[in-house]
Amino acid sequence: MDHLLSPRRRRLLASMLAIGGGALPFGPAAAAPSALLTRPIRSTREALPVIGLGSWITFNVGNDRAARAGCADVMRHFLAAGGRLLDSSPMYGSAQEVIGDGLRQLGKPATLFSADKVWTGSGARGPEQVETSRRLWGADKFDLLQVHNLLAWEAHLPALFAMKAAGKLRYVGITTSEGRRHAEIVKIMASQPIDFVQVTYNIADREVEQRILPLASERGIAVIANRPFRQGDLTEALKRHRLPAWAAEIDCTTWAQVLLKFIVSHPAITCAIPATSSVAHVRENMLAGTGRMPDAALRRRMAEHVAPLV
Repeated sequence: MDHLLSPRRRRLLASMLAIGGGALPFGPAAAAPSALLTRPIRSTREALPVIGLGSWITFNVGNDRAARAGCADVMRHFLAAGGRLLDSSPMYGSAQEVIGDGLRQLGKPATLFSADKVWTGSGARGPEQVETSRRLWGADKFDLLQVHNLLAWEAHLPALFAMKAAGKLRYVGITTSEGRRHAEIVKIMASQPIDFVQVTYNIADREVEQRILPLASERGIAVIANRPFRQGDLTEALKRHRLPAWAAEIDCTTWAQVLLKFIVSHPAITCAIPATSSVAHVRENMLAGTGRMPDAALRRRMAEHVAPLV
């Protein structure tokens, strides 16, 4: 799929692969794109690249050897481009096993930031599930464990905090992909010492801007944005429309890059996690973490432009 990239984009990708992670200023006047933008995890100041990798649906390929090899190739290109955070869950079918298979092929890369979840209604079964997930990944320990969709969070959070205190886990978080749980998310953010919150955020789904993102900034909680493309619905709707002229002002050549830059340019967002099984798409997505970013005025213009199109 390299023939789809312009000479300029090939040069930019080569620069990314050579340079790796790094931080760039926001705004149309920023320097020419070169390195992958990072944001600090607020509780520790550890830097994370703003583009991560999800595995929902795309890595649930079972025992299909060709598909597994394709997922390993996606991970290889993601990591080579400076990516770190890879997110999965026991809910995602064979995704954890596929990730583990790929990571073994890649030699268990040291730069990986492993993010997984607890997803069981039984607090007593949480530790067993975590151990199974760790074994499937082939990881010594996870960087981040999150309570998936708040399922039995009252039981799971204390166990995760205990793991963190014992040095068996680095960060603790919670997740949701449904707006009906936002009130409970806010309650937990305000009362529990979590490091991460994962929520749906994209150019069309912006409810979290009202309370959750400001609270995350206030409480020092890192934010992972899931469903950046609404599982492809946004890119599918927008592909029929020509990119506006302002896309060039933020170094975007595709709608996917526009959508991702809208997300990661919000100052409260730490990382967005688009999921893909395509090397061409992961390359395209990683480029969205480089170059000039929209300021507040352009973000408003972007949202206004896209709203009637989707």
